[in-house]
Amino acid sequence: AELRREMNRMNKTMAERAEDVSEQASGWYDSASEGASRAARQLRTRAQSVSETVQQNPGTVSSALALGGVIGFMLGILVVQSSSSNGRRWY
Repeated sequence: AELRREMNRMNKTMAERAEDVSEQASGWYDSASEGASRAARQLRTRAQSVSETVQQNPGTVSSALALGGVIGFMLGILVVQSSSSNGRRWY
C-alpha cells in the first residue's frame, strides 16, 4: 500500500512537470512563430521597396550590372596575365 501511494505521488509529480514543460514549449513555439512572421513581413516590405526602386530606375540597375560585368572581366584578364607570366597557364 505504501509503495502504491509513493507511485501515485511520483506519477502526479511527473504529470505536473510534463504539463509545465508543455506550457513552456508552447510559449517558445508561439514566440518563434511570431518572430518568423515579423521577419517575413519586413522582408516582404523591403523586397517591395527594392522592386519599386528598380522599376523607377531601370537604367541605373542595368548600368550597374554592366559596369560590374566589365570590371569582373578586366580583373579576370589581369589574373590570367599575371599567372601566365610565371610560366603557368590556366588551362
